[in-house]
Amino acid sequence: MANAAGSGGKSAARLKRRNESKMIMRQPIMLISILTVIVLLLLFVIYPLVKILLFSLTDASGTFSLATAAEIFSTSRYLKTFGRTMVLGVIVAVIATFIGYIFAYTITRTNVPCKGFLKTIATLPILSPPFILCLSIIFLFGRQGLITNGLLKITDNDVYGMGSLIVVQVLSFFPIAYMTLSGILSSIDASVEDAACNMGASRWHTFWTVTFPLSLPGIISGCLLVFIQSLEDFSNPATIGGDFTTLSVEVYQTITGSYDMQKGSVLALLMLVPTMLAYLLNKYWVNKKSFVTVTGKPTQARKLIDEPHIKWPLFAVCLVVAAVIILFYGTVVFGSFVKTWGYDYTLTLDQYTRALQQGWDSLRNSIILGLIGALIGGLLGMVIAYITAKRDYYGKRFIEVSSVLMFAVPGTVLGIAYILAFNTGFLVLTGTAAILVIVFVFRNMPVAIESGTTTLLQIDNSIEEASTILGAGSGYSFRRISLPMLRNAFFSGLVYSFVKAITAVSAIIFLVSPRWDLVTSKIYTLFDQAKYSQAAAFVTMMVVILLVFIGIFNGLINLLLAPRSRVPKGAGIHEKTEETK
Repeated sequence: MANAAGSGGKSAARLKRRNESKMIMRQPIMLISILTVIVLLLLFVIYPLVKILLFSLTDASGTFSLATAAEIFSTSRYLKTFGRTMVLGVIVAVIATFIGYIFAYTITRTNVPCKGFLKTIATLPILSPPFILCLSIIFLFGRQGLITNGLLKITDNDVYGMGSLIVVQVLSFFPIAYMTLSGILSSIDASVEDAACNMGASRWHTFWTVTFPLSLPGIISGCLLVFIQSLEDFSNPATIGGDFTTLSVEVYQTITGSYDMQKGSVLALLMLVPTMLAYLLNKYWVNKKSFVTVTGKPTQARKLIDEPHIKWPLFAVCLVVAAVIILFYGTVVFGSFVKTWGYDYTLTLDQYTRALQQGWDSLRNSIILGLIGALIGGLLGMVIAYITAKRDYYGKRFIEVSSVLMFAVPGTVLGIAYILAFNTGFLVLTGTAAILVIVFVFRNMPVAIESGTTTLLQIDNSIEEASTILGAGSGYSFRRISLPMLRNAFFSGLVYSFVKAITAVSAIIFLVSPRWDLVTSKIYTLFDQAKYSQAAAFVTMMVVILLVFIGIFNGLINLLLAPRSRVPKGAGIHEKTEETK
């Protein structure tokens, strides 16, 4: 019986897919959209990844060879680097998820003050350039550090290494775990926890028997996402890691220092394997293990924890983390206004003057190309969300998987793949602005797709079906019905894409050119030259620019989503008619 029901369901699904595919063939706009998306994904997602895979498995003559891979796996240096990277990822994932859980639990479960402040602190590192925390570590604890040298009179402190890298990555990535867990904890039905308390269970017992098991999928998901970010991180290990070399830095040094693209490509694939496995595990296993109980019935308001012995220790932990982040950010801002850090603390604007004189072109390029990439990525993400969320046809699964695949690909791997794919051949893009925009589009588009898909799944199909019955085509229905409802999702994706584009390092470090240099590449060069105050000026300007543009985007969202005060024509007549009846 079960097998018969299962086969019947599969037959019905195949029939539905066949019928919708035939229907799409009669809708030119929908058909062209699907074919265009498939071509773009094949060209800018699948082709570069296939290119780096084939390049890694061939020798200089183009014949199949595993000699380079064998050399890497037989060299203790590379194996140690791989092991270090994995250990670092696990440590950072565990600590960052722990801090993220404390923030999420404190904000969603306890009656503490300053929740808005804590939310801001918990999202600030995501909206910041990747170098800011490294700079603050150097300014505070380096050989000329304000604390080590200025207060403790320690002049030989080596701040570079695994310890500093763990601190920087934890503070950089714990917001990812916080946002994941905050959503999970907020979605747990309040009546489940309240029922346990009403039956005499203590807060501690309720947490371990109810809250923690229900939030476990979020904990695992947060760990995996932070683990991925730690593995693919390039800027922090490259600037503060010192002798603690990670795979991303090893790949960069192998290609730019040893000029060995073959070995660099194999190392890049070695980094791709664990990140891809973690991504697939999170997407296709953890997300299906959700135990959150959400019903369609209205639930009572959640009773926030007000016991002092619970809320104040949690609040204290959050305040300590917040204080550290504020100290680090304030130090970098202060460092951008001093003449020479560690020697001359005279306040001056010289660092900003030099930064604008030497790096204005890079800053302008980052803003312009970031905006272009965000706009294209946002629009393309909405189109992909529409053609995958509301339709079932042959080829849909390929679009769904390949469109979000870049989220799991480390930026270093992506940069090498694009060099191999577009440096020669039928489409040469290296050295141009186009290749940077394309990287921004396909690297950051998955978030826009997920946001758009979530919104579209909440729209009743009967609305578009009514439009179709009245003779409207798919293009008209999308433009007049779905697109207006996607405004919030579009702008959310736009903000994310712009922030990630202007702060990108690993994905663009191999793709920038003298004509199209970017501000993050410029800052990395200043780190190499030990011009930390000038780098601090760049970082501070980037923070201000990001905040300004985020404010503009949010203003546009509020303007477009504001309720119309104008009464629709004829509304008063209908109201009077109803009153008369």
